[in-house]
Amino acid sequence: MPNQTNQAEVKLEFARSIDKDEEGRYVELPFEMPERAGALLVSYRVESHDANANAIIDLGVRDERRLRGWSGGARSEFRIEPEQATPGYIAGELTPGGWAVVLGAYRVPEGGCTVHAVVRIELCTPGWLRGDLHTHSVHSDGTFTLEENAAAIKALGCDFIAMTDHNAISQNSAYPRNSGVIMIPGMEFTTNFGHSNFLGVDDPLDDFRVVSQADVDHRIAEARTRGSKIVLNHPHCEYCPWLWDFAADYDWVEIWNGPWTERNARALSWWQEQLAAGRRLVAVGGSDTHRPHPFVKHAYPCTWVLSDTRTAAGVLDGIGRGHTFTTFAPDGPFVELRCGDAIMGDTVPVGAAAPELVTVHAEHLLPGDELRVISENGQERSWIASEDTLDISVERDGRHFVRVEVWRRFEQVQNTLLAAVTNPIYFDRP
Repeated sequence: MPNQTNQAEVKLEFARSIDKDEEGRYVELPFEMPERAGALLVSYRVESHDANANAIIDLGVRDERRLRGWSGGARSEFRIEPEQATPGYIAGELTPGGWAVVLGAYRVPEGGCTVHAVVRIELCTPGWLRGDLHTHSVHSDGTFTLEENAAAIKALGCDFIAMTDHNAISQNSAYPRNSGVIMIPGMEFTTNFGHSNFLGVDDPLDDFRVVSQADVDHRIAEARTRGSKIVLNHPHCEYCPWLWDFAADYDWVEIWNGPWTERNARALSWWQEQLAAGRRLVAVGGSDTHRPHPFVKHAYPCTWVLSDTRTAAGVLDGIGRGHTFTTFAPDGPFVELRCGDAIMGDTVPVGAAAPELVTVHAEHLLPGDELRVISENGQERSWIASEDTLDISVERDGRHFVRVEVWRRFEQVQNTLLAAVTNPIYFDRP
């Protein structure tokens, strides 16, 4: 499985002597924040030059505009990321430019002291992240607290969670910000004739109530204006299908909701029809977990996203590009499609220089897993895995798109079910 923490690191070390006459002043250790910084980590220790007298040097940091945090002498290190930070420090963008570690010379011995500081800057490069785009909590009809949801995702080795409570937004201002899990703000727009997730903003709607298609269109337009991504949820569910117009203005469709069942099979079939008709529609999954259950569990299914950054915006941008696939569980088959430099979600341009082969790389397979290649013509070819890794290639051969499904026999339910599904690679045609 590819490294999920694709980050290079810039490391800077400082040794700053502070004399007695600097006591009561503030000393800066300037450094340059580079482009594409994903996290700032600062640690320090103080070496007193007098054996019988301790120095007390406070710690903080500033960016080009303001102080971004202060911990005094209470901490020996801190971390700042775009969406979370050590208490006392402000999360947010790590803007390129001139920054500085700020030292407060509170108490300096007669002989002075030396501060040894280490600045580490993690640089973001694209990497695969995984998580759950559809969950519930005590903020609507779930029994999990926000902390329990985050802890469950972290225990699974996942990276992100969207807490999409029914017509509620209170969870978006209350979620735990220091869990190490990327929190995607969300709300499940829940009507009597269909559900959809609004992802990416804390407050997508002023009022969820609708009684007509015009009302639905207005609410979706309001959420979109505020920056939400719109997902049609479980559109062919037998209990709460999407009965509004399928011409509504949405971005993505949830084809996999909870354990694989007939409702998901119907959604997969409908999505395939849309693709075959020429529509380029991104498919995602979500557990829809509400409470402890033997089969409906966090990140079952699990959505994988190739993201430029470890942020909610990075995850949603990756999904928007179609750089995503879904597996039955966090440890399900990992599948990548490539055609030259293009991956799933991308479009390969027309022309003599366009690559002719689509390569498929699959990992974490079980013997007997069936990998199926699907185009607008339906299933084209299939392979049966004999090992945990499979590499194949197929020709473009005039197709509009190619995508992959992996099917597995699950003995605990005595049935063959979907184990993984990718979004397509698309091909332009003359």
